[in-house]
Amino acid sequence: MTHNSTSNASPANQSTKAEAANPQWGGRFASGPAAIMEEINASIGFDQILWRQDIRGSLAHAAMLRKVGLLTEQEEAEIQQGLADIAKEIEEGRFAFSPALEDIHMNIESRLSERIGEAGKRLHTARSRNDQIATDFRLWVRDSIDGIVEQTEALMRTLARRALEYHDTPMPGFTHLQVAQPVTFGHHLLAYVEMLARDASRLRDARRRMNECPLGSAALAGTSFPIDRDMTAQALGFDRPTSNSLDAVSDRDFALEYLSVLSMEAMHLSRLSEEIVQWASAAFNFVHLSDAFTTGSSIMPQKRNPDAAELVRAKVGRITGDLIGLLTVMKGLPLAYAKDTQEDKEPVFDATTAITLSLAAMEGMIRDLKPNKERMRELAGAGFSTATDLADWLVRELRLPFRTAHHVTGRLVSLAEQKGCDLADLSLEEMQAVESGINESLYNVLTVESSLASRTSHGGTAPANVKAQATVWLERLAQPATEK
Repeated sequence: MTHNSTSNASPANQSTKAEAANPQWGGRFASGPAAIMEEINASIGFDQILWRQDIRGSLAHAAMLRKVGLLTEQEEAEIQQGLADIAKEIEEGRFAFSPALEDIHMNIESRLSERIGEAGKRLHTARSRNDQIATDFRLWVRDSIDGIVEQTEALMRTLARRALEYHDTPMPGFTHLQVAQPVTFGHHLLAYVEMLARDASRLRDARRRMNECPLGSAALAGTSFPIDRDMTAQALGFDRPTSNSLDAVSDRDFALEYLSVLSMEAMHLSRLSEEIVQWASAAFNFVHLSDAFTTGSSIMPQKRNPDAAELVRAKVGRITGDLIGLLTVMKGLPLAYAKDTQEDKEPVFDATTAITLSLAAMEGMIRDLKPNKERMRELAGAGFSTATDLADWLVRELRLPFRTAHHVTGRLVSLAEQKGCDLADLSLEEMQAVESGINESLYNVLTVESSLASRTSHGGTAPANVKAQATVWLERLAQPATEK
């Protein structure tokens, strides 16, 4: 009778084989995973991006373990040096990431044990990969928020500078993509400053809400070791430790909120991109983009395509898809940790890459574009855009009820349409045939410039308003982050 060699192996040999399969958890398993299991289980292909946060968390954890007596000073010093050496290996591209070790935590811990021996094996005392990844991921999202807020404010500054430059440049304001009333180009650009300011505010709010430290929650129930969670939270820049270990290891609200804010910001960038695409078309001819942000056609030599704007416009679909994907992953998960949450990182990484590229491209386009002031001025007065000014004059000067003034103005617009002329081209007699009280002073309000100058209400498009508001934004954006 033949015998399987494994069945005759000593317990020590079996242990050695299991550890060879995976030295981090091999004691529980007698053989390594199937190839397909290893492939689906490993996250190192994407979570290696967390290596800085992982090392930072390990350094804080080691310092805490030494303080409470679970590591000696010598062991902490060895861990610190070992992690510093590993960081250098990764930065220089000399670190061999292993799918067999699954994730960034086990790759770094395994390498640490190789370098420093027993001290490296002690590092995982009083923690689990569950609280480790929750901490690393929060640190990464927090760092990303800081970078995206900085980029958002850079775009806001560029928009505000261009708004100041063109605070009195007329352009048509649209509703339903129909010419509605004259506005200034500066006023239009400042509308996006307001949107982006709300995005930056939401990012800061999300950062404040997520700034609690999961480290020390262990697998799900906390730990019996006498750890100091306040110490690690403070060392990592968190406001406090999380209050419930079950929630701490399974919560991904912070990632969902982050993706939600990115989706909204991407939507705002998409709206601005759509306008740039329209403005750059021959039909509008409002702006010109240089070769730096356009491409040509392989068959039509005259083409100048606003591809950068179109690609930014498209990113909202990708980013919103990342949000919906993670919502769907999380919607049915019971407490506490489940492997499903390994799917949380790729959408967050993807959305972050997309929004940072979009912000950089948009900031470049706004700096680059050159408005066609003559064309915008021409269309600012088209489509009877000063009709509301006429109605306002009737209310203000003749004391007509607004609804009556609206009706009179509508009749005058109809008459001008029939004659194929603008409102200002109607004779006084023609106007008085519709409303006898009209006098020559009405013509003073029917120009684009007078219409713009009259919109002095708070938030209105009057050039003086726009100049003042652009200046306010530039001063606000120049303040230190702590004062915003």
